[in-house]
Amino acid sequence: MPVIKSVNGKSPQIPEDCYVAENATIVGDVVMGKDCSVWFNAVIRGDVNYIKIGNKVNIQDGAVIHATYKTAPTHIGNNVSIGHNAIVHGCTLHDNVLVGMGSIIMDNCVVESHSIIAAGAVVTQNTHIEAGSIYAGVPARKIKDISEELIAGQIDRIANNYIKYSSWFKE
Repeated sequence: MPVIKSVNGKSPQIPEDCYVAENATIVGDVVMGKDCSVWFNAVIRGDVNYIKIGNKVNIQDGAVIHATYKTAPTHIGNNVSIGHNAIVHGCTLHDNVLVGMGSIIMDNCVVESHSIIAAGAVVTQNTHIEAGSIYAGVPARKIKDISEELIAGQIDRIANNYIKYSSWFKE
């Protein structure tokens, strides 16, 4: 049974069509959209500020979603994939974003739509990722513009696959 817990009178709001793995943790002021999935050992901690998650978002194994007390909530748009062991902290991810495995996105960053944060990238505080970009490295830098094929081939495919994968666990 997942840990779903109220903190300071705020309880997570999770639609019935979402999948939450047995050992995932979701606490506090967290609002999730439809068709989301939260995978094994993922933590969404809305204890110090709120976290809003759009529709069709997958938060993969070991990922941590958090915020900063009073200053930096976390906003995640629609059709977003957050890879294994990624950290998304006090930032805004617009629609159609892929956050690669093990990457870190820090406070007050904004990742515009149709963007990819490569695996292992570190997006430092206050960075603005322009729409249609791929960022990689430590610290993360723009490496190229994203193609329409990559949007369909990676961002859309992964988000859609995670809806399929979560259906296997709901049976």
